[in-house]
Amino acid sequence: MVPNNQRPILLSQDCPVRQILDIVGDKWTPPILYILRSGTTRYGEFQRQIPGVSKKMLTQTLRQLESDGIVERIVYPVIPPKVEYKLTSFGEKLIEPIALLADWAWQNQEELKLIYQRHGL
Repeated sequence: MVPNNQRPILLSQDCPVRQILDIVGDKWTPPILYILRSGTTRYGEFQRQIPGVSKKMLTQTLRQLESDGIVERIVYPVIPPKVEYKLTSFGEKLIEPIALLADWAWQNQEELKLIYQRHGL
């Protein structure tokens, strides 16, 4: 714990809180990681489980997660091509706090619905 008079500046580039929020704070990363919590997943399964995600955004998000070392892309040398995605060991560590947040959301879904309604979402 950091003493009050020595708190880091949260907006600095090297703040780990800002860094992780930059990685997982977009619209599509949390649902993708939540799906991968259950295990290895194929591209089409992401499309079925995440209504509204375009192919372009799904591909970009998966590529970014792969680039960040959170997701591993596995390509099988078969015809037709078969590609699967799974969490890396770093991704497995990251999914723990995301899963806690998701569990919290399920437990508080009524309150969250009210917030969404107030914001017209």
